[in-house]
Amino acid sequence: MAWFTRKDKGIKTPTEDKREAPDGLWYKTPSGITIHIRELRNNAYVCPDDGFHVRIGSKEYFEIIFDNNQFEEFNQNLRSADPLKFTDSKPYFTRIQDSQKKTNLKDAVRTAHGKMNGLDLIVACMDFSFIGGSMGSVVGEKVARAIDYSIEQKVPFLMISKSGGARMMEAGLSLMQMAKTSAKLALLSEARIPYISLLTDPTTGGVTASYAMLGDFNIAEPGALIGFAGPRVIRETIGKDLPKGFQSAEFVLEHGFLDFLVDRRNLKLELTRLLKMLQ
Repeated sequence: MAWFTRKDKGIKTPTEDKREAPDGLWYKTPSGITIHIRELRNNAYVCPDDGFHVRIGSKEYFEIIFDNNQFEEFNQNLRSADPLKFTDSKPYFTRIQDSQKKTNLKDAVRTAHGKMNGLDLIVACMDFSFIGGSMGSVVGEKVARAIDYSIEQKVPFLMISKSGGARMMEAGLSLMQMAKTSAKLALLSEARIPYISLLTDPTTGGVTASYAMLGDFNIAEPGALIGFAGPRVIRETIGKDLPKGFQSAEFVLEHGFLDFLVDRRNLKLELTRLLKMLQ
């Protein structure tokens, strides 16, 4: 079973060498600007000089969105099983345990209910640090339950996507979550409850092909990578060079798949404006 082992060294993908909520005292942006972490944190993890949006996780998004960082989290203890007994470079069960210890998360999404500028809001936020934000059975189930709660309480729903796609270690069980969450969103639409989808860096694979693109408003952060297959795979498939900026949020917006981009520093204000307009 060596087909999944990367034998060649020095091969990098766009998602490597990036960390959520950087450690240390200083952070250097891709354009070479160095900024103190305290200033970065006070600026919603956006570099004030070049507008670069540092990748962050659910902890930071909840701090930005919820009033006084007060919220009620749902289904905190749901954990992935290993029904296929899958093993690649290590057993899937071991990979889950290692990710839980490293990230202090149970899986790749957290769901919560709180207030944003006084308005009730249910948020599901993915964490790329947990196995690449991949969508397995637990992610699908937690998102589905959050939508159910949104319908029950008649509260708007916000999905913050950040994912490498379906979780290969769960195979077909992972792919089923695309249909499951999409069906739940259809019920949310029938109940006429607002759904806002926020796509962040990166949003790819089965997540893009399901709930990430089904919002009443599909919005994204500047510079986010958004797509289904990666640029290298597409280039090799069609045998042509890709346009400049291909699969960037700006490119996706220009081609009609997004409603607008939102600077993270204005995220709470823009979400409040949208919800007030819809209500």
